Amino acid sequence: MGFLIDEKRLVFGVETAKTTYAFAVDNLGLLRHLYWGPKLNGLEDFEVPELSELSSNDPILDLTDEEYPVFGGMRYKENCLKVIFADGTRDIEYKYVGYTQTEEELIIHLKDVYYDFEFNLHYKTYEEQDLIERTVSVKNNTQAVVEIEKIHSAQIHIPYQDLTLTSSHGRWLAEFQEFKQPLGQGKIILENRRGISTHNHNPFFILDRHATETEGEVYFGILKLSGNFSTIIEPRPYGGTLVQMGINPHDCLVTLQPGEEFVAPAMLFGYTNEGFEAMSHHMHDYAKQNVLREGVRPVLYNSWEATEFDVHCDEQIALAKKAKEMGVELFVIDDGWFGERHSDADGLGDWYVNEDKFPEGLNPLIHAVKDMGMMFGIWIEPEMVNPPTQLLKDHPDWIYHFKNRVNDTSRNQMVLNVTLPEVQEFIFNMIDDLLSKYEIDYIKWDANRPISQTGVSRDMWLRHIEAVYDIARRVKAKYPHLLLEACASGGGRVDYGMLESSFDDFWTSDNTDAYDRLTIQNTYSYVYPVKAMRAWVTDANNRSTIPLTFKFHSAMMGTLGMGCNILKFTDEDMKLSAELIEQYKQIREVVQNGDFYRLQHTSSNNYYCYEYANETEAALFVFLPQTQISRTGVRVKLRGLDANAQYTFTLAGTEMKKSGSYLMNHGIDVKLSGDYASTIIKFKKA
Repeated sequence: MGFLIDEKRLVFGVETAKTTYAFAVDNLGLLRHLYWGPKLNGLEDFEVPELSELSSNDPILDLTDEEYPVFGGMRYKENCLKVIFADGTRDIEYKYVGYTQTEEELIIHLKDVYYDFEFNLHYKTYEEQDLIERTVSVKNNTQAVVEIEKIHSAQIHIPYQDLTLTSSHGRWLAEFQEFKQPLGQGKIILENRRGISTHNHNPFFILDRHATETEGEVYFGILKLSGNFSTIIEPRPYGGTLVQMGINPHDCLVTLQPGEEFVAPAMLFGYTNEGFEAMSHHMHDYAKQNVLREGVRPVLYNSWEATEFDVHCDEQIALAKKAKEMGVELFVIDDGWFGERHSDADGLGDWYVNEDKFPEGLNPLIHAVKDMGMMFGIWIEPEMVNPPTQLLKDHPDWIYHFKNRVNDTSRNQMVLNVTLPEVQEFIFNMIDDLLSKYEIDYIKWDANRPISQTGVSRDMWLRHIEAVYDIARRVKAKYPHLLLEACASGGGRVDYGMLESSFDDFWTSDNTDAYDRLTIQNTYSYVYPVKAMRAWVTDANNRSTIPLTFKFHSAMMGTLGMGCNILKFTDEDMKLSAELIEQYKQIREVVQNGDFYRLQHTSSNNYYCYEYANETEAALFVFLPQTQISRTGVRVKLRGLDANAQYTFTLAGTEMKKSGSYLMNHGIDVKLSGDYASTIIKFKKA
């Protein structure tokens, strides 16, 4: 497995455990896609038919399934690379000049026939997860500047047109709303143009042919980039569908100085003929084995809902004591601890402890939290600044702005120009100062508005997020124990770019309504790991009263947190919360590190059924938001168990023991009643 190369015929193969991806250099010298699908027995059977024009209206360059199409010649299709050479030429004519193979990577070298300009296609495999990673690096070997107008990381070809697209749309408080649509014959573009990622679309796609959770062909991919991305999906006139992902060319121009090289963000993609479940397992396994920190995430309490900006040391300690009584392991103080931060109109940028709120600094709070045996966390929004702050008075040119325009404000704040080295140092030093002075275990990094008035440099959309990545990596290199949470007014920064740049958790949405979260978390689970999904129990409620148990069960589907004003909790609330947190701790290992299943059922009632399983145990979550007239139960067939083993569990108060084969093929009957009913059933392998 890995890479196959037929040097004589210049046919290349990329193999995973169950798939083959193949391409070749054809008779015109073009790098041409051949195949992507179930695994084949080598490259011998591949033929590379010679291409010839069909008509003057069908140029050969436009018909060819190029592995990486460029802008140039008679190409009218979507391209992945478009440049402007110093003499004004806006055209690439490339030739294949060789390849490089290492243990981890296959690199195909392509070069312009006239200019000393090269671009190299990089391929990497994650064999057991059946995933392929692609990116492109471009190098300017000329003696003049080359400008890149568009650069997409990769293009993939799917041999069908009768496909259904699944992805997410949304807005603030409604991220990760699943949508499905047939491709038809139009071009579909999913994108972001806001700089600080987006709640509207997410950089992933899923294309299937009549697939279910457990059957059918599924093609999928993600882009490892926060901020301005572009996904283009287009059925081709002569059959098949192409997908491109990369940096959004909107208002973007990357300048390459002589001798300079640029590497695009990576695209990760895969194929399975075993349905959406296998797709999710491949992506989750990739994250758990290659990206996420080992171990389990702590149960968190965040004080925002209890106090908002009105934070004071004594009250925070009182909250921490109540949180500890319930079994919380990490106490996080949110916004309001710094500067003149009494509302969202001031304070951002002045990162000193407010002496009125904390007369003796943060240490009394931190020491109290630590003495209780809990970790301590804190909220920051380092990319932003409020106009009244001393920081902006001292450095008025540190924001994105046009000198002849009124500065844009949103949420009473402006965006720092993080592309400036001095701003990067300011942010790093601020975080470094906090972490060196105080025993901080967790940072919630927020970003609450889009970027605007970006100035004359049109590459800043990309450079901004690259700078954020770099700061995060520097921080984690110096403080490897630190947990970093990515937040952008909720789920505006949920992507693999953030995960792979040293962030550990996502704040999935500012919407913490327990029922709404079921749909948000369901769509999130398609490609993102459960372990990184922060989910809270809060006082938020978009409908009639939801029981505390339902709230906990919904939040226990990810990495559990709390945000209620627990100072108002009754003794009964405290007791129940402690019991449910303890229940979560008993299943936390399988929830965060096990395999996740979206279970299907045939009940006429609107049940939501999910399962987590590993080699020794499983946890079944069943929700019934509202009982229908029929008042029927649901038969749940489990997944991922050992068919030959026996499992013990308790159902409706009765201890039972059944075989894995029985549980997966016959299933168990669960009946809930009333509104917002829920249960968790634990299965232990005997």
